[in-house]
Amino acid sequence: MRDRSSRGASFSVDVVLVTATGNELAVLLARNSNERERWSLPWRSQQAGETFELSATRSSQEALGEPASWMEQIGAFGDGKRHPSDADVSVAYLGLVPHETASPRAGYTWFRVADLPTISPRQRAMVDAAVKTIQSSLDQAPVAFRLLPTTFTLSDLQQMYELLLGKRLHKASFRRALQAAWLVEPTDEWRSEGRGRPAQLFRYSPKKRRRPHRGVRFDFLYP
Repeated sequence: MRDRSSRGASFSVDVVLVTATGNELAVLLARNSNERERWSLPWRSQQAGETFELSATRSSQEALGEPASWMEQIGAFGDGKRHPSDADVSVAYLGLVPHETASPRAGYTWFRVADLPTISPRQRAMVDAAVKTIQSSLDQAPVAFRLLPTTFTLSDLQQMYELLLGKRLHKASFRRALQAAWLVEPTDEWRSEGRGRPAQLFRYSPKKRRRPHRGVRFDFLYP
């Protein structure tokens, strides 16, 4: 056991990078040489003069070649749970990655959240917290948009909300609520979708209003 009385606490910065693949969320894991857990979240030991946010951004860039499209700190984790670095405390960040740009570097692989391999108990708690953060932030943060490309159809957006909520949405009600929230604007681009008429592409562009932004309401869910 390490003698903790003669030193300060050690920190790691971990990143839960999440993308949407098919109809499921996936988390990026790194291959490691630990015989107990062969996979881990991207992480870095806290460096002198480096902020937690900068460490998280650098971990994202090392794994993907670019930073995540949206990143938020989800908390500090310790409680004696095992971590690959043996750090006393881990500060975890959630990073969202559009599937179109989710091309990890060698040594990293996407795993479905529902089918993750064994990772350290502390990092497993981070993944669980990240999923809860995504679901609880839907009404107040542009979570769904950060998992989509820059332009998208309204059907793409509805499918993303349905994935994140785990529930089906009424099409007309969803679009009325989206319009009331002033979150998207149309572009001059259209996309062909099979035999039907082309679908117009939109982009995330929240309008500034005098009243506070209230997000998209979800009181129109199917039972």
